Amino acid sequence: MKYAIIKISGKQYKVSEGEKILVDKLVSDGEIATLLVRDGEKVEIGKPFVEKAKIAFKKEETVKGKKIDVFKYKAKSRYRKHIGFRPLYTPLVIEKISS
Repeated sequence: MKYAIIKISGKQYKVSEGEKILVDKLVSDGEIATLLVRDGEKVEIGKPFVEKAKIAFKKEETVKGKKIDVFKYKAKSRYRKHIGFRPLYTPLVIEKISS
């Protein structure tokens, strides 16, 4: 089984070929770094990154996530504040992992 550990915008994801993942909104493609690649019994660990590893992926259209509600409340003072937002995600389809 071939898989890789990649780092995107400070978060790490375990990906394999043909997999679809949701990541925080990507502005540019240069933000992806490969930390580890495993192909069967062969494992390449980066120090800190695997330089020759390439992850081929396809970006899809940005989507909105589920609404997150933030509610602030203070007892006995009639203070209530409601804030909500929907985070933006970029779906990535991992096409090929080469090392």
